[in-house]
Amino acid sequence: MKYVGEAPQEELATGERSTRNRVARSILDHGPSTAADLAKRVGLTQAAVRRHLDALVSDDVVEAREQRVYGARTRGRPAKVFALTDCGRDAFDQSYDKLAADALRWIADTAGDEALVAFARARMASQSETYRAVIEAADPEARTQALAKALSADGYAATARSAPGPQQGEQLCQHHCPVAHVAEQFPQLCEAETEFFSSLLGTHVQRLATLAHGDGVCTTFVPRGSPTAPQTSQTTHSASASTAGRNPA
Repeated sequence: MKYVGEAPQEELATGERSTRNRVARSILDHGPSTAADLAKRVGLTQAAVRRHLDALVSDDVVEAREQRVYGARTRGRPAKVFALTDCGRDAFDQSYDKLAADALRWIADTAGDEALVAFARARMASQSETYRAVIEAADPEARTQALAKALSADGYAATARSAPGPQQGEQLCQHHCPVAHVAEQFPQLCEAETEFFSSLLGTHVQRLATLAHGDGVCTTFVPRGSPTAPQTSQTTHSASASTAGRNPA
């Protein structure tokens, strides 16, 4: 039986989330704030605000810190203020994708496609040392699995499995891509990544699908066999230099 004034559990939970979002938004708009300041701005008691702040701290959305004092310091302990964490800021709208796309477009417009390709390759090369160590430590038949594990550690949610049908090989699948929205406009990022995989695994690989093109997952075919030794960073640099002048396919 539902009594007057009693709300379903789902409505209560939604209301709690909405109020916490208001508290976090107030901190975003006004900067580090005391519980008293927040209570005035969102129209709640300090006790209610503190309860929501405790939950936000537990979720790593806000953190408590001592209030900075400018000028002469008064007696007593500084007031405690609550500020957004990096995680908390990421929960609000950001323009990182637009900023990255604007930067790459400026590179292409200013220095041409060759510079854009060079940037994409340099971005992958900056990660080569860590990835190459993982690959070289794995048995040859386990290199694709090792690469998937390393990619997952960087947020790509990658898996490796046997390719279906008569194909003799494996499929490296990336179920998430942190730069997918930017790669929609600049496929050079995907092409440089494919080159990077080929260099790491010591064999030619084939990109079958990408999230950037609207597919459900980034899929790379890795032929099964006796791969050659992974290329050294010097070999990779030489190969990149020799092809830097070619426009991407």
